[in-house]
Amino acid sequence: MSSLLIPKVIGHRGAKAYAPENTLSSIHAAADLGIEWVELDVKLTRDGVAVIFHDDELLRCTGADGLMKDLDWKDIQELDAGSWYGDSFIGEKIPTLEDALNVILDRGLGLNLEIKPCPGREKETAEVALDVASRIWPEDGPPPLISSFQHVSLETAMDMIPEWPRGFLIDEHLPDWRQLAEYLEAATINFNGNTATREEVEEYMELQKPLLAYTINDPEFARELMRWGVDGVFADNPDVIREAIETRH
Repeated sequence: MSSLLIPKVIGHRGAKAYAPENTLSSIHAAADLGIEWVELDVKLTRDGVAVIFHDDELLRCTGADGLMKDLDWKDIQELDAGSWYGDSFIGEKIPTLEDALNVILDRGLGLNLEIKPCPGREKETAEVALDVASRIWPEDGPPPLISSFQHVSLETAMDMIPEWPRGFLIDEHLPDWRQLAEYLEAATINFNGNTATREEVEEYMELQKPLLAYTINDPEFARELMRWGVDGVFADNPDVIREAIETRH
């Protein structure tokens, strides 16, 4: 895991302040801004295709009723994942993980891939996503960071590709967070920067792993977290946050 070089700002779901989240347009938007890494969510269709999408429900980002787990890939391909965001993105599709990885590699980006399984598919989602990613990602490059709120998904990642770093995701401060992070051999602690206290951040720092805070869109607060000792942040507006951090002194 020595090759894990994480930038101070990671584009959240691409660069979702500028393009529909978790789409190829959003990845390109981040790259066009000069952002070095993006974070994307992966889940499975009913027939087991790994796609880039965040919600269990399709409605918010496609306008369609139903759940991702209940539709096959052929049906998902027909959905419009861009018109909800703006007219210029009408016709934007939900990408497969394979398509997203090819764009990421073509644009020279690093990746935090969050395994976001539908309930009950924690192991399967990790297996399919990591199988796809391991076939596409070059062996000689820095590996992607694999994160998840689901410990079963991270266990699966640890078993399948132990050399790829794992990010331990924390929404609310857990009493046993340290034991879990150590058991999963976490390379990073990815925590909710908007709810964590300074005391909790200092506790996370004791593990001596990079601390990544999500989702931080306020420039002054990003600077404050850096003063606390946070190593990096996820941002919808990564260019704005990067500029704020670089000019904080």
